[in-house]
Amino acid sequence: MKRLVIHTDGVSRGNPGPAAIGAIIKNDQGKLVTSISQSIGHTTNNQAEYQAIIAALDKALSLGADQVDINSDSELVVRQINGQYRVKKASLRPLYLKVKQLQSQLAGSTIKHVPREQNSEADRLANDAL
Repeated sequence: MKRLVIHTDGVSRGNPGPAAIGAIIKNDQGKLVTSISQSIGHTTNNQAEYQAIIAALDKALSLGADQVDINSDSELVVRQINGQYRVKKASLRPLYLKVKQLQSQLAGSTIKHVPREQNSEADRLANDAL
């Protein structure tokens, strides 16, 4: 079983505005496997948060992962993915469904909210891309 630990972040200046994503992907021993840092155009902060998770899940699957543990500082997005909040915004629904579709390709996945201070590497990558 190949388990990866992921930290993601999405940023948007202006909300909506210019946006970017960042992600750190490590193995279960904490060794860096890869990272993502890219501009994604004009979008909202929540859309950017979802897109960061999607990009990280895509990358994890391409690396052969079958278990991922995702950490995000977006409480709203984490709670939506975990089923604690409904996805009310129509613009977030396709992104939510894409995350669920990617998660279904894994033997297991978790997503949890972490404080911003514990997500500084992903935040830096997202801001660098912006």
